[in-house]
Amino acid sequence: MADPSTARRLRIERTETRVTATLDRPETRNAIDQAMIDELHALCAELEEDPRILILIGSGGIFASGADIAQLRDRRAQDARAGINTTAFRRIRQLPMPVIAAVDGYALGGGAELAYAADIRIGTPSTRIGNPETGLGIIAAAGATWRLPQIVGEARATELLLTGRQLGAQEALAWGLLSSLHESEDLLAAAHAVADRIAANDPLATRHTKTALLAPPDRHPEIELELQAELFESPEKHRRMTAFLERRNRR
Repeated sequence: MADPSTARRLRIERTETRVTATLDRPETRNAIDQAMIDELHALCAELEEDPRILILIGSGGIFASGADIAQLRDRRAQDARAGINTTAFRRIRQLPMPVIAAVDGYALGGGAELAYAADIRIGTPSTRIGNPETGLGIIAAAGATWRLPQIVGEARATELLLTGRQLGAQEALAWGLLSSLHESEDLLAAAHAVADRIAANDPLATRHTKTALLAPPDRHPEIELELQAELFESPEKHRRMTAFLERRNRR
């Protein structure tokens, strides 16, 4: 039997337009340990060099139950300052192309923060998402305190982070934390359908849209104008608009 401590944490499938990464630690409900963080960094390096859409999904009907508590318990102040999970999740957030989190079952603690780092989150009726960190004597320090307010608003984020309660699927959908719900057996196909729609668009325009979305408020509107200026000179813009006009004229 393979040693779980040396097994790969991510199962990765690649196509021309996307990469699907499945968190695969069933013995720990896909808890995020140092080895998984290392593999996420390696995947980010690949996607920074060769930009493609990324789909993140968990195995066994669970996205990620959280950070690996056995490792987290032994970490000290210097580990906190190193931002082990924070650094990886920020890198995922800043990938050139969109990231889709397909969230089934539990996405708790670090697992929730990984989902928050995605551009698009979809779920299932079984989705349970939240940050119970204060009950474990720590805070949600890998993005939740600033990303979650951006997603659901300050008041709702404050309540979730201070109470540690879990959101069910319908509430997460109503709050805008999830954009759609699908049956568990259809979740990956639904993620691919979202990726298909993205992939049908101009990759450079998609990358520039994500760049503008991630820019701080003081960069607007100048950043949009500069990105648009580049696209206005793009042969792909001319080709796509010409094709649109030709289709319209044939109607």
